[in-house]
Amino acid sequence: MPVVRGKNIEPLYTAETIAARNSELAGMIVNGPHKDLLVIAVLKGSFIFAADLIRSMHTAGLAPEVEFITLSSYGTGTVSQGVKITKDIDSDVHGRDVLLIDDILESGRTLRFAKELMYERGARNVTIAVLLDKRVKRKVELEADYVGFECPDHFVVGYGMDVAYAFRELPFVGVVTGDAE
Repeated sequence: MPVVRGKNIEPLYTAETIAARNSELAGMIVNGPHKDLLVIAVLKGSFIFAADLIRSMHTAGLAPEVEFITLSSYGTGTVSQGVKITKDIDSDVHGRDVLLIDDILESGRTLRFAKELMYERGARNVTIAVLLDKRVKRKVELEADYVGFECPDHFVVGYGMDVAYAFRELPFVGVVTGDAE
């Protein structure tokens, strides 16, 4: 079991497994709507997944434009009651196909907000790709069009996902299981 920053991290999805799945997802995306495709990565957690998936999409024959949006949940305490844009895209989405990429689909609130926002701005079609789908945490009706893996109900780190800004750099997705001895 890898030890990082004094913590044991049990790998859930290895770098090799993720790379293979990214290639499969890119193949599926090629067959989906992609007229004047704009890919929008939802930051911060999606940055590694988005980069790898976009490169796989290029290998599969797609050449999308790429944008970034930063969204933040807000509310009182630990209960999210809404989503706000902290960094918006610069591109016009009117009449375009949009692919939103995020690291994990849990409650669904953030991605539903982003999807509705793109439609309000005139997108022709909006699809969603996520590395992980944690259905057990869903609070709103929303399904991703492209899912890397179904995620068990664990707090996961790595491959862009963090805990207190740590572990984003890991090339795999894992679960912190405790302190290293």
